[in-house]
Amino acid sequence: MEGKKGLIVGVANEKSLCWGIAQVLARHGAKIAFTYAGEILEKRVKPLAESIGSDFVMEMDVTDDAGMDRAFEEYKARYGQMDFLVHGAAFSDKTELKGFYYNTSRANFKMSLDISAYSFTALASRAQAIMPSGGAMLTLSFYGAQRAVPNYNVMGVAKAALEASVRYLAADLGPRNIRVNAISAGPIKTLASSGISNFKELHKMGAAGSPMGRNVTQEEVGGAGLFLLSDISSAVTGEVIFVDGGFHAAIMKPEGE
Repeated sequence: MEGKKGLIVGVANEKSLCWGIAQVLARHGAKIAFTYAGEILEKRVKPLAESIGSDFVMEMDVTDDAGMDRAFEEYKARYGQMDFLVHGAAFSDKTELKGFYYNTSRANFKMSLDISAYSFTALASRAQAIMPSGGAMLTLSFYGAQRAVPNYNVMGVAKAALEASVRYLAADLGPRNIRVNAISAGPIKTLASSGISNFKELHKMGAAGSPMGRNVTQEEVGGAGLFLLSDISSAVTGEVIFVDGGFHAAIMKPEGE
């Protein structure tokens, strides 16, 4: 990643998957700009950015088009072109991340899909305009996009829309040598996952059902991010790469192991 510059959207604290990706990218020479939404996140994100040598932290609300335009103008003024984009923004009303999916309110459905799915498309639209030499875009998904996971509810629907967006964006941007992929990580304790009712049980299930017999780490997700954002994966696009110890493939360990 030496000489490459990019933007990471979605760091909430030191446990964020986006932060795991940021740390690995920085160790391999990337220059990274970060965004935050609100004063509370600003106080968390700025020290993290400074810890890896970045002083480029901007305010940006992914539901505000004008604000996104200003952030990208600021990015362009300072960094010029963009080589990579990482999207990890996601949100839903935690009171609806329990019980039955059919109880999802219209308001929370709209908000969840706007922040968790559409925001990636909105970012990609702006990012592609400053990727004249090609680049790579990456977003974060979860197994609940492809299977019904208890209490994941509307977030599963949002992640399914996000994964579909990856394929459409890959088709749109492939001719310009811009690759678009997603990582579907196994259950990891983050600020976002803490909002899911009974997440502890899901975390235990991830380890028990994985052929590797354990959950994955933030560092391992970061390594996959490095692969997908670097030239090593130059022919990989439109993919959802599972980093879950094989849980999605087997959902059980072989007998006798």
